Amino acid sequence: QFGAWPFIYGTIVSSLLALVIATPISVGIAIFLVEIAPKWFRDIVGFLIEVLAAIPSIVYGLWGIFVLAPIIREYIAPLFINTLGKFIPFFAGPSFGVGIFTAGVILAIMIIPTIASISREVLMVVPNAQREAALALGATKWEMIRTAVLTYSRSGILGAMIIGLGRAIGETMSVTMVIGNRPEVPDSIFDPAYTMASVIANEFNEASSDIYI
Repeated sequence: QFGAWPFIYGTIVSSLLALVIATPISVGIAIFLVEIAPKWFRDIVGFLIEVLAAIPSIVYGLWGIFVLAPIIREYIAPLFINTLGKFIPFFAGPSFGVGIFTAGVILAIMIIPTIASISREVLMVVPNAQREAALALGATKWEMIRTAVLTYSRSGILGAMIIGLGRAIGETMSVTMVIGNRPEVPDSIFDPAYTMASVIANEFNEASSDIYI
């Protein structure tokens, strides 16, 4: 009757969902800044990305409640429910706006600066000889990026993903405000759920009985 599995499940699913959304965007930003963008633009955008990491969680949470949740409820969730939801129960409705999907999106936005900044630093230390060798062998720019740069920096990007995942797992207030805080294993990605950090934040003041211990 009383187990930690709903909280563990909510933590894992919301964090992995954030990682799936954030990683391609973050690596794409890093590739653009290092390999394509001019230096003056790279410095400006790199600074702005790092500033995003300093925004407090509560600001992301308030933005999630008043801006993101209505957008997901009215536009994004119905799109998934009417297409994938017919075949995959995990994407079935209804949508409440708040839920595990909204939490995953908020977490993705929060960890993009972390993964993008670290990935950018990793790509910048790839030796130019790697790039020149690939181009000399006839590779196009995109083939050079894929075969020489990304292959060389794969372990560093993986490390950036793990650091981003660590922040997503430990994030508290922004997730608490948008995940719905229902202590059940959700049937759908749009259902309310709970995370370990959220349940601690919500109930630590009342955690005096044996069940909490």
